[in-house]
Amino acid sequence: MTTGELDGRVAIVTGAAGGVGRAVVSALLDAGASVVAEDIDPRLADLVGGHDGRVVTALGDVTDLRTADEAVGLALDRFGRLDILVNNAGRFLLKPLAECSGDEWDEFMGVNAKGAFLHTLAALPHLGAGGDSAIVNVASISGVLGLTNQAIYSATKGALIQLTRVTAVEYARRGIRVNAVAPGAIDTPLLMNPLSELPDTAAVVARIADDHPIGRLAEPSEIADVIVFLASPRASFVTGSVMMVDGGRSVA
Repeated sequence: MTTGELDGRVAIVTGAAGGVGRAVVSALLDAGASVVAEDIDPRLADLVGGHDGRVVTALGDVTDLRTADEAVGLALDRFGRLDILVNNAGRFLLKPLAECSGDEWDEFMGVNAKGAFLHTLAALPHLGAGGDSAIVNVASISGVLGLTNQAIYSATKGALIQLTRVTAVEYARRGIRVNAVAPGAIDTPLLMNPLSELPDTAAVVARIADDHPIGRLAEPSEIADVIVFLASPRASFVTGSVMMVDGGRSVA
């Protein structure tokens, strides 16, 4: 990303306290954007400081429309506009289908899909006013491939991919581009914490890495770079796409 490429642009990033979220906030700031960083995790406060006041935080539950409205309001009040929405908040569940519950379905669908839906609803009336605007949804290869022990997680990411496509079609003529990234395995606590509960975590991580033709897990910054590209004018003719950022996993 070129320094200054997003000068004057304003973004909201959900799930900003996590590994990918922090990397996205950093990349947006480096490109010149101002950012409303949102998360339910109080460690969100660590993101504030420096950057000439170009980052503010919104602490709240992504599944609550009031949180989405607050984030949009902060963008407008502090920076006067909204150009970019990155729906990054998400949770990972590793569990066989037969062991999953209805409560887990509701919980994970709420964070991973409903949260993006609510933030999209809140942002849409304000996007497009400054010309080219963008929504980037963080999906997963799990929403595209059939992977074992991920029934609920995969369903949430599949829902997010379809939300991406439909929103892209409905809002293209308003100058709002909507795309998704579908990462493979990323070296973040979102993945590593569930894996740490398995008997031989190191062997499992090595096997997951080997499943990717590139032979390793992704770094958060590698996913963030693609997200910020899709949010930038360089992706001006890209909408409705699901960009596989998976080290070749989906074609292996």
